[in-house]
Amino acid sequence: MRGLADFEGRWRLERRIENAVGPDGRFTGHVDFRPEGAGLVVEESGTLQMGQAPALKAERRYLWGAGGRGIAVRFADGRAFHDFDPAGGWAEATHYCDPDRYEVVYDFTGWPYWRAEWRVSGPRKGYWMESLYSPM
Repeated sequence: MRGLADFEGRWRLERRIENAVGPDGRFTGHVDFRPEGAGLVVEESGTLQMGQAPALKAERRYLWGAGGRGIAVRFADGRAFHDFDPAGGWAEATHYCDPDRYEVVYDFTGWPYWRAEWRVSGPRKGYWMESLYSPM
């Protein structure tokens, strides 16, 4: 059974983005899961390359804590994003940000290597994104 403590530390992060409404992309970097209070601060940092555009430094921050179905994921400002149960081999979650829909499937079957696959749809959005996490 996996819990918050199993994610603590630094992970290598490789992300592939297939975009139906714009250029495809790649993100290469790392993500730190740091204990803070009763949960984890999750900070991604790396380089994002979208199509032929110049590469950009990219950063993202989330908060993970116990709740919901096991782990509750929140945006950096504390707003709810989604929750999932990491105890099994995989977990699914959906987030609605009207008019957009974000669906994720987490795959833990190769632990400690794991992945998150996102499908995002909306009037001006349409992409598939796969994030691969590996221990550093």
